[in-house]
Amino acid sequence: MIIIELFKAIILGIVEGLTEFAPVSSTGHMILVDDMWLKSKEFLGSEAAFTFKVVIQLGSCFAAAWVFRERYYEMLHIGKYKQEEATTPDGKPPKRLNLLHIIVGMIPAGILGLLFDDLIEEYLFSVPTVMIGLFIGAVYMIVADLFSRKVKNPQHVDQINFFQAFVIGLSQAIAMWPGFSRSGSTISTGVFMKLTHKSASDFTFIMSVPIMVAASGLSLVKNFEYIHLSDIGFYIVGFIVAFIVGLIAIKTFLHLINKVKLIPFAIYRIVLVIFIAILYFGFGIGKNITG
Repeated sequence: MIIIELFKAIILGIVEGLTEFAPVSSTGHMILVDDMWLKSKEFLGSEAAFTFKVVIQLGSCFAAAWVFRERYYEMLHIGKYKQEEATTPDGKPPKRLNLLHIIVGMIPAGILGLLFDDLIEEYLFSVPTVMIGLFIGAVYMIVADLFSRKVKNPQHVDQINFFQAFVIGLSQAIAMWPGFSRSGSTISTGVFMKLTHKSASDFTFIMSVPIMVAASGLSLVKNFEYIHLSDIGFYIVGFIVAFIVGLIAIKTFLHLINKVKLIPFAIYRIVLVIFIAILYFGFGIGKNITG
């Protein structure tokens, strides 16, 4: 693997790790960094470049799974992380986020993904549609932040009910529109459901990982033939970088989100739209980008 390819793998791994779970749209950043600049399709081929993006997305997913591993162990009743058997003063078990909440949240995106994934890939994956998704998602985030200022007692993640889980999951399906951002839509919807920003983020990540790992794993199996032995180092480097950067990014985001809220991310998205628009409409860069 030549040095320039190693550099590209590192850059793309960093971009994926930073953006996959932040409410800024990893798709928008991949268009800007890869399709408009690094152009991995030119030296890997279209199918192999797509497979590489699947691999680095798995790196980010595994990072999120590691951050929330104790939650998953607890929900699955594994080892020392079994849910406590203690009861509340009225004799009932304490309210906790459990596996059923996650399943309910996954249902809408799972069904719509199976039905419309190919259509979305064919008709919605272009630079203009991604810019639309980035902008509308930014507006939604701003409105959610303004709404949150009126909520006096926002809920903790363990207070989520099944209706809230379903509605947040439904908004994950909206993020199938490229550029909208899965975390941007679900965190914003969680805030509308009167959760704290941190709780909405926790639920978003916990809910997203299983369906993302399943979808990425399926894509990897279907496209495994495009991974050539000569390029394996490129994939490994990208995966490792995405995992490490993802760990740092997710922990930092969760630490800061209750303080900074969503508006700074929304402003960043609008600036990103303007920048991409200048490149696309002003210089014709990215005119040939399609799904």
